[in-house]
Amino acid sequence: MAGRSVVWHDGDMREGIVSGLFDSIRSKVARWQPTRVTRADVRLAYTVAVTIDVAQFLFGPFGWAGFDEFLDAIAMVVVSRLLGFHPLLLPTFVLEFVPFTDMLPTWTGCVALVVRARRRQGLVSDDAAPAIDVKAERVD
Repeated sequence: MAGRSVVWHDGDMREGIVSGLFDSIRSKVARWQPTRVTRADVRLAYTVAVTIDVAQFLFGPFGWAGFDEFLDAIAMVVVSRLLGFHPLLLPTFVLEFVPFTDMLPTWTGCVALVVRARRRQGLVSDDAAPAIDVKAERVD
């Protein structure tokens, strides 16, 4: 081994490993993405966010130890299930552990930003289901 340099990887291999890692993460997170978000889902997500924010504001300084964190975990799971996972949910979840910022309406603001992003992606439908479901066929 003396005098020989050992190369464990090359640049292309490193890029392949990193891109494979990101592809596997993207495929796992893609299962959490909704195909459509209905108006009822949006309303329910806002209701959950406002309820959690109000409860944290009321119980904030006088709340039980761990109760606020339990509410944050519930909010994260419920909003993720209703609107689909979005990266904005992570900093909101972490921000709730910082003292005094947990009394701000962070979940409501996060839901508003996620709904806006979903609308731009075209995932928020105006109706829960189409009134008439008829497929057009050509008749000769």
